[in-house]
Amino acid sequence: MDTDKLAERIRARFDHNQAKRVLREKYNAKMQFAHAGGMWHAGPELLNTLHVCPDEEAVLEDTHGNPVKINVHDMIFLVEQRWQEQMNAWHAEYESIKRQR
Repeated sequence: MDTDKLAERIRARFDHNQAKRVLREKYNAKMQFAHAGGMWHAGPELLNTLHVCPDEEAVLEDTHGNPVKINVHDMIFLVEQRWQEQMNAWHAEYESIKRQR
């Protein structure tokens, strides 16, 4: 294999991996949101915590380590909405860069 072609393939692979890391960071940042006086990160961990709360209201620790009283049903709705919107957008962008490779 020609060294120029090999270098080009290595560079393309590196660029693809870098683009994946950038996308991950971008969409992880978009998972952050404010609600009820706290900052939250939408994701499976928060959703699981919310789904095991037996009461309509609960006090949870936000991403800054502060205890915040929240309405569990409202929070579940917000987290699921944010999570799904951002995961769909992330997937669409990922598929786009995957095709460019």
